[in-house]
Amino acid sequence: MTAVLDCSPASISRAAECLRGGGLVAFPTETVYGLGVHALDPAAVRRLFAAKGRPAHDPLIVHVLAFEDAYDLLGEDLETGPYCRVRRLAARFWPGPLTLVVPRSARVPDEVTAGLNTVALRAPGDPG
Repeated sequence: MTAVLDCSPASISRAAECLRGGGLVAFPTETVYGLGVHALDPAAVRRLFAAKGRPAHDPLIVHVLAFEDAYDLLGEDLETGPYCRVRRLAARFWPGPLTLVVPRSARVPDEVTAGLNTVALRAPGDPG
């Protein structure tokens, strides 16, 4: 199943249903259109790699709505210590074209990160 998102409420609902079912969606960001899947669904991630002809050693960027939505994807406490800078960067530049590479939690499948210990996170701005 594939859905194309045009930012209308009906399209967003349809895209969410498609993602929950393991399908692919096309979506706008402030720089390009992306093709995406539910990042925590390893089978869907493999389908995305196949559809794009993308090599498995090339990690994906996980899109989130806001930094708070990424907490369970993080492998470190980014509220304190040296990682609190990451939270400040997100607060200053998200939504927008900034990708943050941070330690990942065990919830993030190896398929997303190419087996790396980090995950790339981004909260694209709404081109709407």
